[in-house]
This record gives sequence, C-alpha cells and structure tokens, in this order.
Amino acid sequence: MLLKNLRIRMDRNINFFSESIIDEVGNTPLIKLKKASEITQCNILGKAEFLNPGQSVKDRAALYIIKDLKLEKNLNSKIIVEGTGGNTGIGLTVIGSAMGYKTIIVMPNDQSKEKIDLLKQLGAKVVLTEKAPFTDPKNYIQLSKKIAEEKNANWSNQFDNLANRRAHLETTSNEIWEQTQGKLDGFICSIGTGGTLAGNFLGLKHKNKNIKVFCADPYGSGMYSYIRKGSSKAAYSSITEGIGQSRITKNIENIEFDGAFKISDQSALNIVYDLIREEGLFLGPSSGINIAGAIKLANHLGPNKTIVTILCDYASRYSNKIFNKEYLDSKGLTYPNWL
Repeated sequence: MLLKNLRIRMDRNINFFSESIIDEVGNTPLIKLKKASEITQCNILGKAEFLNPGQSVKDRAALYIIKDLKLEKNLNSKIIVEGTGGNTGIGLTVIGSAMGYKTIIVMPNDQSKEKIDLLKQLGAKVVLTEKAPFTDPKNYIQLSKKIAEEKNANWSNQFDNLANRRAHLETTSNEIWEQTQGKLDGFICSIGTGGTLAGNFLGLKHKNKNIKVFCADPYGSGMYSYIRKGSSKAAYSSITEGIGQSRITKNIENIEFDGAFKISDQSALNIVYDLIREEGLFLGPSSGINIAGAIKLANHLGPNKTIVTILCDYASRYSNKIFNKEYLDSKGLTYPNWL
C-alpha cells in the first residue's frame, strides 16, 4: 500500500523538495505552552517563528521587503543596507543570498556577539556604531541610510517600510486564523519595528473585530505609555535586544492597539529558563517577554481563552548574556541553580 501511494504521488509530479529556502519562510506551527496554559487555565500557543530559514520571525519581513524593493525599484544595485538589532539583518542576508543580493548590516555595538559573528559568517558586511538617539547621525538607522545613499544601494528601512507589516497581514495572521480554526481570543507580542504586532492586528481584526491585540513591552521602551496614554515615555532599561521602541514608526502609526503590559527582564528570563528544562524550548529573551505578556493577557481576559504569541528566535543568539552568571549578577538578575 505504501509503495502504491508513493507511485500515485510520483505520477502526479508532486515535488518532494523546495525550489529555494525562500519557499520555506512562514507556515510555522503553533506550539501549546504547557506551564503558561496551566497557570492561566487558557490555551496559550506560541507561533514557532524560530523554525524559519534564518531562525527568526524577521524572515517574513525580510522576504517581503526584498520583494517590494525588487518590484518598486527593480533592485538595480545588488546591495541591501539595513540598520538592525540583528535578526532582520540575518533574514535579509540569508534570503538576499538566495535571491542574488549582498548585505551591509549596521548594528549598535551593544548587541550580542553571537549575532554579529553569525552575520559575518553568513557573508554580510557588519558596521558597528555606538548606541545613540534616533536623531543622532551615529544612530544605527541614520547611519544605515547614509551608507545606502553613499553606495547607491537599496535601503530596506524596516522600521518605516510597510512591506514589513504587510508580511504579517498577508501570512502570519492568516496562518494563525487557520491553525486555531478561527477560535482565537487574543494575540500579543512585543514591538521592535512594530511590523509583527501591527500586521497581525490588521489581519486578525479584519477576521474578527473582537480579538484583543495587546503589546508586551520591556522596560526601556515607550510603547506601553504610548498605547495606554498616547505619549511615548521610556523608563529604566532592559537586556532584551531587537524589541522595545520609543519612536512611533510608520508600521504602528494610526493603529489603536487594545492595550499593553509592561514586562520585566526577570519575568522573561524565568520563563526562558523554565521552558528549557520543562518543555524543551530553547528560546531568546524576547520570547520570554512575549509569553509573560500572554500570561498577563490571559489573566486579563479570564479562563478558557485561546491566546497566541510569537516565539521569536533561539536562546543561542544571546548566550553570552542569558547564560553568563557574571553578566546577570551585574544586572541584578537571578538565575537557576543549574546554570
């Protein structure tokens, strides 16, 4: 019977392979988060975005941004320049390579060594700059724009490029809706560029306006105060990378999210450590922020609800921070005995 079925499939000329890694972006599974679900009496599900080819949620935006640049500008230059905390740069480099493009990635110099090294290993040219306010010429976004202009290259501009949120409007939100069979009560994740949260807000609200869409915001970010009070004010700081924003980007402009929760680094790390030992999930701090937010949203909505969040990337991209006892001690953060 097995051989017969195989022959039938082969006779229909069904491909058993992908033409390119770009065909593997998206269609990630939902994973039930056992402990989070048990303590809230809800179904808390994580979208396993770490399974994308570049191993993060940013692959979706990277693919749409490159396709958009190719359509609008014909990508006359074979170079793409981006200012990023790392994951979008990795996505642009991996997917760009598959499509014939090279990348120059501009990053703040306080980002993890693991991401910087990975980008270089993938073939990107990495430019590091000091951490500076958005209006400062040394700011990584401003510097990336300048480099793109000087080299007559393509500036992908993930923060204000609406192809970013369109990727989630057209793919992620549809996948979540189908995977939950439309039985969804809430969605929550953090804001970096805002593309993931805004795209899912637009897509899910279009399907059911009663779905609650919230932001999980780390300390050092102004999104909590912006969503709740209309004014972006940041307080304290966070060890998380790639999330937390105080500027109103084009991706979130004029979108009225349903609410926001402030999440501490310690809450996020506790979840990250528990997931490693208890559920076999090896996730970075931003996933911890998202799951902590999902727990708060579940408590806000009440029991027996279904809530989805984003599992962004692997913990290995932040090893020198979240598994470094000296570093954690310096930040006043606690860690488990097994570390």
